[in-house]
Amino acid sequence: MPVATYTVDVPSHDQVEVTFGDVGLGRPILLLHGGAGSRSVASFAQLLDSRGRFRVLSPIHPGFDGTPRPGWLGTVDGLAQVYARLLDQLELTGVTVIGSSLGGWIAAELALRDGGRRVSGVVLVDGVGIVVEGHPVADVFSLSPDQLSRLSFHDPAAFSIDPTTLSDAQKAVVAANRAALAVYGGRPSTGDPTLLGRLGRIALPTLVVWGESDRVVDPGYGRALAAAIPGASFQLIPGAGHLPQLEAPGPLLAAVRTFVDAHHPAGPRQV
Repeated sequence: MPVATYTVDVPSHDQVEVTFGDVGLGRPILLLHGGAGSRSVASFAQLLDSRGRFRVLSPIHPGFDGTPRPGWLGTVDGLAQVYARLLDQLELTGVTVIGSSLGGWIAAELALRDGGRRVSGVVLVDGVGIVVEGHPVADVFSLSPDQLSRLSFHDPAAFSIDPTTLSDAQKAVVAANRAALAVYGGRPSTGDPTLLGRLGRIALPTLVVWGESDRVVDPGYGRALAAAIPGASFQLIPGAGHLPQLEAPGPLLAAVRTFVDAHHPAGPRQV
C-alpha cells in the first residue's frame, strides 16, 4: 500500500507527522484503526479500494507501530483535532469516517468537532469510548494474548498468535501499540464519562456495526452507542467478534457500501 507522511499543523500546539496509507480514487474514506495498530485495518483498506469506488486514507495514530508521538498529543480528542486538520490541509469533503474500536472513539470525537464541514458520514465498528452501566469494556492490559484472542474473535483459533514466534521487530511494534493505547485510552480504559451525553450533538448519518460475538465490548454496549446518536442505525455482523474487518470483511464491506450509497448517491468524487 502506498504510504505518505504528512506534516499537520495543529492550532495552539505544534506540528505532528502523520503517516498514512493512501489507496484508490473516488469518494474519500478515513479509516481509523484501534489498539491493534494499522495491521488490523490494512487488508480492509485494500478491500475498500478493490472496486475502484473509494480513496482510502488509513493513518497510523502517532505512537502506534513505532511512529513518533509529540508529548502534547495524548488524548483521543487531540487525535480528532489532528485528523480534522489533516482533512483541512488535504481539502477533502464528503468524507466517510470509519473507526474500529479506539478508532470509533476518535471518529465520534471527529464527528462532533467537524459538524459536517468535511465529514459526511460515520461508521463505528465495535467502537469504544462511552461508559454504559452493566456493559463494561474488557481490561485488555490484564489479559494474556490467548485470553484476549478468546474475547476478540468469533473463531479464536483462526487468529491465534504464538508470542514466542514473533521477531524482535514485531515484539517492538506490539509493545509500542500497547504503550500508545494506554496513553490515549487509559490503563485500564475507562472511557470518557461525558461522551455518551455529547453524542446527541452528532448531526451526521451514522451506522454502528458490531460483531455478534464481541466479548471485549458486548453488543448491548453497541446498541447503547447507537441509541445515543440521533438517527443512527445498528447492525450486527454474525460470525465476527471485536474486529469484523478481519473475520467478516465481506459483510462489513457490504454494510459500508450500502451506507455510503444511501447517504451519498450522487456527490462529487474526490481524486
